[in-house]
This record gives sequence, C-alpha cells and structure tokens, in this order.
Amino acid sequence: MSNPLADMEKPDVIFCIGTNMTECHPVAATRLKRALANGARMLVADPRRIGLADLADIYLPIRVGSDTALLLAMAHVIAREGLVDETFMGARTTQGEDFLEHVKNFTPEWASTICEVPAADIEEAALLYGKAARGAIYYTLGITEHICGVENVQSLCNLALMTGNIGREGTGVNPMRGQNNIQGAGDCGALPNNYPGFQPVTDPANQEKFARAYGRATDLEKGMTKVRALEMCGDRIRAMLIDGENTVVSDPDRDHCEHALKSLDHLVVIDIFMT
Repeated sequence: MSNPLADMEKPDVIFCIGTNMTECHPVAATRLKRALANGARMLVADPRRIGLADLADIYLPIRVGSDTALLLAMAHVIAREGLVDETFMGARTTQGEDFLEHVKNFTPEWASTICEVPAADIEEAALLYGKAARGAIYYTLGITEHICGVENVQSLCNLALMTGNIGREGTGVNPMRGQNNIQGAGDCGALPNNYPGFQPVTDPANQEKFARAYGRATDLEKGMTKVRALEMCGDRIRAMLIDGENTVVSDPDRDHCEHALKSLDHLVVIDIFMT
C-alpha cells in the first residue's frame, strides 16, 4: 500500500475496483464507512453487485476482465477535460506526454462496448475521480488475478500519477491483500526482491546490513519470481514447498500451473483445506 490504513478516512473520493472490502476486510472497511459518513464520495467497479456497491455514488458493473479498458477510458476523459496535474507529472513521471497522447485513442464509447456499461457512466466516474482533491484507489484480487493483472495495476497507477493522487494523505494506490497473511509475509521479507521491511535486495547498504544480521553473505541480485519458478519445474527445480496458497486456482493459467507441478519429483503443500 502506498498509504497507511489510517488514511482511509481522509480521501474526498474513494475508487474501489475488484475489491469486496466490506466482506473480506471488514475491519479496514469501518474506516471507509467513516469516510463516507464524513462526506466522501465513492466509485465502485465490480462485475457483481457486492455490498460495497450499495454504498457507492457510482457503481459500474463491468464485464469480467475489462478493467484495463475502463481505466484507459477514464484516463482519456481526465486528459481531455484538462484534469491532469501537469506540475506533478512533469516532476515525477517520465514519458508523460506520450501517455497523454496514447489515451486519446480510448474513448468511453470504445470502452463501453468492452465493459458493457454506458459510456456516460464511465465519463461520470472519470470526472468524479479526476476532480478529487484527494482521490484514493483500493483494489484486491479482482484486479490482480487475471492474465492481464500487471496491466490492470499499471493502469491504476497511471490514473493516480496523472492526477497527482499519490504521495499525500488520503490518496494513493492501495492493494488490500487477499491471501493468507500475505502482507505479514511481505513485511518479513518473503519476497524475491526485498529484505524484511520492503528494503530492496539490490541496495548495497541493505546487503551489508542484512549480511551482518544473518551472519552470512547475501545474494547481490533479485531472487526468482513465482512465475519463473513454475517455468523451471521439472528442469532446474525438482521439488517445491507451497505454504498457504492454492496456486492452481489463483494463477491465471491453470493448465500451465498443473503441468509445472506434475513435472516435479516432490511437492509438499501446507494448508488447512484439501485444495
């Protein structure tokens, strides 16, 4: 998350997409409800009419997998209406002009045919977020667990960057973590690119610090990602331990994942369910 949970009470516009927060993160959602009680407005995009949609000022029941089309069209409207924070983009981004030129191609009418929601609703949603003094984005697995999950997140980041809604209280791009203590695991350094506390492994100062703490030499490059590990199953990787993740279901390509795991000589799974 780019912002702490306490910031959930500070936006004047909240954009929730692919997150069923009131059901899956009920404690955090109490802060969101307080923000709404204090006058914040909320935009919700989700294929299913979840409880969060009933609290929203604008609800977009987009077709499954059409998130990027929606977000590109929102960026189009924000750019067209002159709602871009040009000072922020000039100081904090690269290739901003190329991006603004790129999104001219993606009108709400174009996105409407893909998302299966009215172009006027997409327009209204874009204006609500684009005009916010403090706009915050919250998402969960409904955004990430797609074959285009990376592009979905990048598109959300682009919305925040083009409006300057990051790096301040009550703003940001904030994933609500969706699986078994994934936030705590990340905090503890169970990541290929970070030491505990989200400190990059490629930073020489971090390498020196953790070498002293661990009493051994540390790797100087980022570790292997899960995607790469599955590609190497049956070749350089002969055994695997999966702890608290139903990877066959959560990965975007089930057939690829099953083939990789069946290629192993030995697989150990730790879970409370027979997944």
